[in-house]
Order: sequence, then C-alpha cells, then structure tokens
Amino acid sequence: MRWLGTIIFGLAVQTVAVQAATLEKLSLDDMIQKSTEIVRGKVVVQPATVRGTVVYTRHQVTVAESYKGATTAGSSLEVYTPGGKSGTLVQRFAGAPKLVENQEYVLFLWTSRSGLRQIIGLSQGLFDLQKNPQGEPYVKRDAASEPMQDSSGKVVEDAPVSMRLSDMVDRIRRTLAGARH
Repeated sequence: MRWLGTIIFGLAVQTVAVQAATLEKLSLDDMIQKSTEIVRGKVVVQPATVRGTVVYTRHQVTVAESYKGATTAGSSLEVYTPGGKSGTLVQRFAGAPKLVENQEYVLFLWTSRSGLRQIIGLSQGLFDLQKNPQGEPYVKRDAASEPMQDSSGKVVEDAPVSMRLSDMVDRIRRTLAGARH
C-alpha cells in the first residue's frame, strides 16, 4: 500500500495543473509595435524542453516572409510556447497558442530576457493563414476565451480577427512607418 502512495505523490509532483492567467488585450497596432519580429512561416513541432520550472514546446518555423525584424525569408527560427510534455512532466497553460504541424501562420514574436522567442500575447499573436473562395490569402484568429483586461485593468472581451493578408501587411507597414516619426 505504501508503494501506491509513492506513485500517487510522484504523479502529483510530475503533473502540473492548468495555469490560469489574465491576459492584457492587445490591439493589432500594439502587437505590431511591441513585437521584435513579425513573420509568415510554416511550423514544425519539436520536442518540448524545460527551462527553469516551465515546460516549453519548441517549434521550428521556416520563414516565407518577414515583416519586422532581422529574420529573412528562407531562414529558420525557433519559437517556444509555454506548456507541453517533457518526459513525465506535463504542463498546460490557459491561453497558450496551439501550433499545428505544417500549418502556415503569421506570428507576432517577442524575445524574453532569457532569450526565448515567443508569440506575443500568447494566442493573440498567432494568425492562421488560409485562402478565401477567390484564392486570396487571409489571416484569421479566433477570440481568446481566457479572461482579458485592457491596459487600465478593466475586464474586456476579445473579438475574432479576420482580414486579407495584404491588408495586414499594409497595416504593419503603415504602423511601423508611423512609429519612426
């Protein structure tokens, strides 16, 4: 019977419950200005890694286009999302983006103090790249279901975003041009 208690304790230590978070709602312009890089690319999921006490899933992104930052088309970069499984350690984080193997995305990225490149605003900075019935590429992001607040701390709701890729690229360029003045 003592072995059963040891197994249960071991599982409790190695499995971390879902982490709750209240996100700050970011506008598209906020994400454009606060991101260190904005890229369009295809994702390959890599094994998870542990940094400190947090498990991160690694994603290799092959960059098709770069809209902000020093990354160039054809290069590859690593993006980390919080949560995943490393050995017997499993962590899940509310609001963490879920990237699908071989899917193409537009990613708004930032680099943490520890050097990890992550998606800004958790799932807010991840846009699926799809094609509309006319064959034009467009980006889409569902509304986040996690609690959100604005910069003053007021509770707000997120809204889905959908626009033509060309409109998003124009918006990025206009916002960055305005930020330099």
